[in-house]
Amino acid sequence: MATLFIRDAETPDLGKPQLASHAWLEPIVVVGIMVGSLIVNRRRDSSSSRTEYTLLEEGNAHFNDANLANNMQTKSETVCGINIKNRDSSRWAQHIHSKILQKLPFLVEMFYWSMNYLFYSVTKATAQWLSPADIGVVAVARGHAIDVLDFEHKTASWIFPINEADFQSFFIQNHPSILTMFNRIYSLIHIPGTVLFLSWYYYVAKNHASFALARRTMTLGNLAAFLVFCIYPLMPPRLLPDSYGFYDTVRQGNAESIWVGGKSVNQFAAMPSLHFTYAFVIGCTFLHHSGFLQRLQRKPTQKSRLTEFGFLALAICYPILVLSVIVATANHYWLDAVVAIFTVTLSYRFNRVLILLLPLEYALCWCLRLAKPVPTTGDKASRK
Repeated sequence: MATLFIRDAETPDLGKPQLASHAWLEPIVVVGIMVGSLIVNRRRDSSSSRTEYTLLEEGNAHFNDANLANNMQTKSETVCGINIKNRDSSRWAQHIHSKILQKLPFLVEMFYWSMNYLFYSVTKATAQWLSPADIGVVAVARGHAIDVLDFEHKTASWIFPINEADFQSFFIQNHPSILTMFNRIYSLIHIPGTVLFLSWYYYVAKNHASFALARRTMTLGNLAAFLVFCIYPLMPPRLLPDSYGFYDTVRQGNAESIWVGGKSVNQFAAMPSLHFTYAFVIGCTFLHHSGFLQRLQRKPTQKSRLTEFGFLALAICYPILVLSVIVATANHYWLDAVVAIFTVTLSYRFNRVLILLLPLEYALCWCLRLAKPVPTTGDKASRK
């Protein structure tokens, strides 16, 4: 069994919790980011010409009139030996909703991420359905949590020399002000921070292929995590009995957040950590965008040394910050982040499997009589 920690009768200073205003502030922040993204990533040219494109496929995002005719033809992608056709939906380009999407193509990204949330919302019920009726999902999740602690503290103690309770205790006893910051940014770095990243990278990526790679990796990482949530419910440290020495620092008193509460939130979705899944993808994207890897390969880069250093620092510091936050607030185990790295790596390797969904994308366009918009990603680079 993992080492137990007997809690003092008097609760220590856990730092200040999330503000009660988070319950209404967070949705406003997310909506504000999305509205700003629609404006920043809108199509600025007044031309009505368009080319067939899909947000699931790879390829250049910026087209001109010279290659317009070729791209209007039906294209195909080969994935896992399967030939997937990208069928032309431009016949519906003159419909009003097609014109709106053509002007605001980031709306499609928002739609796909709402679908991600829909899939996540069913993991809670699925995990309950798969759990043995005579035990229940709570007991199953608690048993898995104890197994994780035993694995970390005994079998793999050489990999995890610092246990989570001691890591949290370090901030409680020595740096409650830092813990206050962790408590208040825990929910903000998850959904709002990730939406902001996607909006930013959609705008600055040199072409849509670069953005699509990051987005498909993150999406596939989501789906992999959702599968694990269903078959391996895991109780986070904060919900374990007091004897394990963990404190729920985020949800003190009147602390509120739409991302950490509510009926649709799966409280036993600890492994892999979605917080760290997103942070790891973001960190890797910053590393790629910095130009540092290109410089190591002696390839030309347009980034200045200062810009390169800035993105390199973000690539290292952001995942470390997120990891510190999720463990210090007793929301995740170290192993949750390790599994997240593993699922993201697999998702990156096999990200093109999502292209198999092209027929579904076209079917949706057919049902809605909708022409797929051309992404504006890469337009910024072409205007320079």
